[in-house]
Amino acid sequence: MESAHYFSAQPSGPFTRKPLTVELAGETRRLQTSTGIFSPDGIDKGTAVLLADVPSPAPQGNLLDIGCGWGPIALTMALRAPHARVYAVDVNERCVALTNENAALLGLDNVTASAPEAVDPELRFDTIWSNPPIRIGKDELHALLLLWLPRLAPGGSAWLVVQKNLGSDSLQRWLAAELDSSYAVTRESTSKSFRILRVRKASR
Repeated sequence: MESAHYFSAQPSGPFTRKPLTVELAGETRRLQTSTGIFSPDGIDKGTAVLLADVPSPAPQGNLLDIGCGWGPIALTMALRAPHARVYAVDVNERCVALTNENAALLGLDNVTASAPEAVDPELRFDTIWSNPPIRIGKDELHALLLLWLPRLAPGGSAWLVVQKNLGSDSLQRWLAAELDSSYAVTRESTSKSFRILRVRKASR
């Protein structure tokens, strides 16, 4: 995972693109990747569980991928919801560049990857998918989730994949305690060593 690098805005070492062939939304896709990012050689186990287990995203409106890496979640959202606008955020500049480039390779004009602060704070999201960066530390993770989860649109849902031995159950309890009564936090499924958590915003 090259954990010493992929949380940095500007990872060390050259930004050298290399080909990546993966299956997304049921088809083989030829994309680009690089060193200095999360899971540069393919789809990591947690993201694979998320993409296999969650229901389709909202067909329209705004969708969000928190911590996009080279783009597997954002690209899948865009492929499955071509009439929605997909926002992908990452602090790593290489991830932002690669996600935008991979969207272009797939002919997807409904994906915008950027640094988190570049997203309009007034935007609300109908679906959020994320394999959140647990390893950045509890305080940073909590701040990240409290930045984005309150931006769910009424009736919207966030789906998070979290490894059991990295604190999925305690994170579920923390979210339930921290978010106000308009949110419902549930464990939707367990697959391999991962749990899928759902955070749902009440319709009104």
